[in-house]
Amino acid sequence: MSHAINPVDGTRIAFSVIDSDAGAGSPSLLLAHGSALSSAIWRGFGYVRPLRERYRLILPDLRGHGRSDKPDVPDAYAMDLIVDDVLAVLDAAGTDRVHYLGYSFGARVGLSLAVRDTGRLRTLTVGGGSARAQTGTFDRLFFPGCADVLGHYGVEGFLEAWAEHLGSPVDAATQAAFRANDAAALAAYMRRSDREPGIDDAALAALDVPTLAFVGSEDGERIDDTRELSRTIPGALLAVIRGYDHATTIAAAPEVLSVIEPFLAAHAGESSG
Repeated sequence: MSHAINPVDGTRIAFSVIDSDAGAGSPSLLLAHGSALSSAIWRGFGYVRPLRERYRLILPDLRGHGRSDKPDVPDAYAMDLIVDDVLAVLDAAGTDRVHYLGYSFGARVGLSLAVRDTGRLRTLTVGGGSARAQTGTFDRLFFPGCADVLGHYGVEGFLEAWAEHLGSPVDAATQAAFRANDAAALAAYMRRSDREPGIDDAALAALDVPTLAFVGSEDGERIDDTRELSRTIPGALLAVIRGYDHATTIAAAPEVLSVIEPFLAAHAGESSG
């Protein structure tokens, strides 16, 4: 595990690089995870083995997650700072331009990066993503007041309240993922995300990067937003993964890879270096 330093606020961002089986000169692909997870999902869900056959993989833990620094102040999670983190990781990994795959939170980061510095991206793949203002997102995904519960009562209190809201226990794998987080940092991230403004349609319409947007057919929170992205970004492709919701889509690696890999292969001309 390596670290990059955000030059603006000094936050340390952990990342790993997995060399391609194809050897030196393989294109780089950065994979950015969703909220309350870490870069470990890409190996755990089965993405690393097939993707490393052709790509040099860059796997960061986004700030507040995994082995990266975990500030507990909401303003530390401003999107501009998170984009700075990703740029610092690219620089530390010695990569000028990269293919980008992000899911949920990672998708929003990718969209923000593309708008700010599209020259660093060869392609952009966003899963379960949204360019809209994020007000109320976590209350809808989990339960009303979830950030306050997490901040005041910790992860265990959060899981208890979520199970009560669901009317059934949270599954063991999701419980384990949440218990790996720092409650104060995750609550700060949620609170700042709730205030994060949307990305202007005009900025998205000005993008000049090959883009694929995918979403689960049962993802009520993001399917309309993803369709809107595909209509707004010039030339963007849309893939709907049948039978999956927001939480389960990214775990359906064979189905997701069946749309991602052909897209990346179709843009091999953007892959050199």
